[in-house]
Formats: sequence, C-alpha cells, structure tokens
Amino acid sequence: MPASPSTARAINDRLALRLLQQEGPLTAGQLKKLTGLSRPSVADLVERLAEAGLIGVVGESGEQRRGPNARLYGIVADRAHLAALDVRTEGVAVVVADLLGSVLAEASVPIADETDTGPAVEQAVALVERTAKEAGVERLHTVGVGAPGLIDPATGELRDSTGLPEWHRRLAAALQERFQARVVVENETNLAALAEQRDGAARDRDTFVLLWLGHGIGAAVVLDGVLRRGASGGTGEIGFLPVPGTGGMPSATGCEGGFHSLVGAAAIAELARGYGVVASAVEHEPDAAALVREAVSRVNSGSAPVPEAGGVVDSSAGSGGGPRSSPRPFGGASGFLDELADRVALGAASVIAVLDPGCVVLSGEIGRAGGEVLAARVRERLARMTPLPTEVRAGALGGGAVLRGALLVARDGAQDELFAPPER
Repeated sequence: MPASPSTARAINDRLALRLLQQEGPLTAGQLKKLTGLSRPSVADLVERLAEAGLIGVVGESGEQRRGPNARLYGIVADRAHLAALDVRTEGVAVVVADLLGSVLAEASVPIADETDTGPAVEQAVALVERTAKEAGVERLHTVGVGAPGLIDPATGELRDSTGLPEWHRRLAAALQERFQARVVVENETNLAALAEQRDGAARDRDTFVLLWLGHGIGAAVVLDGVLRRGASGGTGEIGFLPVPGTGGMPSATGCEGGFHSLVGAAAIAELARGYGVVASAVEHEPDAAALVREAVSRVNSGSAPVPEAGGVVDSSAGSGGGPRSSPRPFGGASGFLDELADRVALGAASVIAVLDPGCVVLSGEIGRAGGEVLAARVRERLARMTPLPTEVRAGALGGGAVLRGALLVARDGAQDELFAPPER
C-alpha cells in the first residue's frame, strides 16, 4: 500500500535528519544524492525542518562557492540538551551535552557508604544541576542513567538488589521530578556494550558479548544488532555462573562461589599479591586495574621481575568459598596475567558454548588495563577450550564506556522524540 503524502514527507524528513546526524553538515545537493530524492523534494524538506527549528545553515561548502547551493545544513545542536550519569556505589559522574552528543560540561562527586538515602540522592541531583548550570543549560530534555543491578523490562526501573544502595533506586524519580525531563535507566554493562558497538572495539560487529571487568563483573549480549536483556532483565549476570576453582557455589542471594569469586576486583587483587605484583592505587578505579596495568607494563618492557622467596601469600580471596592463593611457580607479572587469563577464559567459554557470539570484548577498568596483552592470552586459551572460533578484543573505552553509553541512550531518545513526525 503506497504511503500517503504526509507519511512520505515524514519518512523523508527523518531520513534527512539521520543523515545529518551521521555525516555532519550537508548541502542540499549532497542530501539529494544520499536520499535519492528529487531536487524539489529536498528543497521542501529543508524548508520544513528549518521552520521546525531542527536544522539551520551552519556554513558554506567550498572556498569559492557562494549562494543557496553552497549552503551547509546541520542539526541545531542546542535544540535540546542532555545529561548522562554513571552511578556507582561510591559516587556519581555526569556529563551534560547538546543534541548531537557534544559534551558541554562534566563533573563527579563521591558519595560515602554511610550517607543516608535522602542526602545521597540530593548530592547526585545537585551535581546534575551544577553541571547543567556550568554548561549554560536551562532545561534538560532527556537524562540517561547507567547503574549496576537489574532493570525491570516491564517498567524500565532499577530493581531492588541486595548489596546496592537504596539511593540508586530513588535517583531516577528524583531526577524526573527536579528537571521535568525524560529519564532512561539502563544497566551499566549494557550501556558499555552499546558504547563499544557505536564508538569502540565492536564497531564492525552486530553480534558479540561484552565482558565487564571492574569493581564487579557482568556481561552484555548483543545478537543481530539488538541488546538482549532476558525475561527478567538478568541476561549477563555472569557473576553467578558456577565455575570450577572457587571452592563453593553461588546462591540466589549472592554470587560468592560463582565466577565473581575468580575475577571480581578483590579476587584479582589477591591473585596479584600472590605473584608479587604491586602498584599504586588510582582514584576512581579498582585497585585491581592498577595491578593489571603494572603487570602489563612489566611484560611489555621485558622486565617482569621474579618475586623473591616468601613473596607469595596464602590467604583467601574473600568469604563465601572464594579461591585460596597457594604458593605458585615464581612467574611474576607474566604468571599473574597467565592465571588471570585462565580464570577469565573459564567464564567466557561457558558463554561462547551457549551463544556462539564470534567475539568477546574485555571491557571495564580492568579489561582496559589488560589491553591486548590480556586479550591475547584469553584468546589463546579459548582456542584450546572451544571449537567455536571467537575473537577476543580489548575494550577501547574502559571505565568511561558506561557514561558514553548513557549519553548515547539519552541522545537517541531525544532525537527519536524530536525527529518524530507531528501527529496528524
């Protein structure tokens, strides 16, 4: 059934806006070529979009050219403003951006564990207010929030989770009330996957699994270009995966004894100490990331030292049946990375056996710290463990992937609303 004239115009307008968003400013002639529309149709859509305040003339094409044909049209970036938040147990980071996603201001604030729910929420909301004011933004159109925990697929709200602060769940409602903005909440690992797919290590993949290695661990599954959340929003809760070597089993209320006990930040830090790897902590990232970065640096420089006798500790990696560090061959930094890769490959192999994603991206602060050195070790182990060919890539965005993903979600949501055809 052919589209009505109004529907055809709406489709053409949306196509032109998407091209301007992807390609940047274009002339009417370039729009004609990319859309395949006639010159009069392009002229009409340019006029409609300009009258709606969505596009404007941003310059001219070519050094010598002048006149209407040389005008470059671009999306009006300040048509709407966005905020993105990365919510962690220890604090919040925020960026404020324009409709094209260009960052105008950014800031972060720590929130102490002992802070009550009300004051914690107010600290986070006040941070957004201050950052928006610094950016010269009076009104926020859409706010994207990345947080640990499960998102209810029916309501889009963060579910109550044991071990996570209550203020996380209260924050979205407080942001909506204070700013009268659309608020979109998404699991942090899912946002990291979206960011790596758009701007990072998975740009050429429409099917992959992202393994997040940070303070906690998680996985995000993208199949055929679509982020998969599962029936209850729990796809990727890989910390609960039963694996050998933990001395216990996970439960419905805790992931100790599961994969988390092998590759959680505390377990990695304990493993590093067992190999004599030490490093200075870096603010706003898990200590394990600094330890992995130090080990990679030693391996790359060829100066990975052998720990002195007595440098290997024998202590548990944590409660709940975690692995115990036992005396190891003195492998130093290289031995530490080898055993870490052994552990990571255990969980990755289970995911590969079920999903056959063809690609695993190691993300998060620890994945970024390990880089290609850790990715290569995991890749080599997986080649022996599974018959399914799988690339292993180091994430390109590290700990900033969550904030980048939250901004992408906010931008997409705002553009979907603003670029939608008017109701008839």
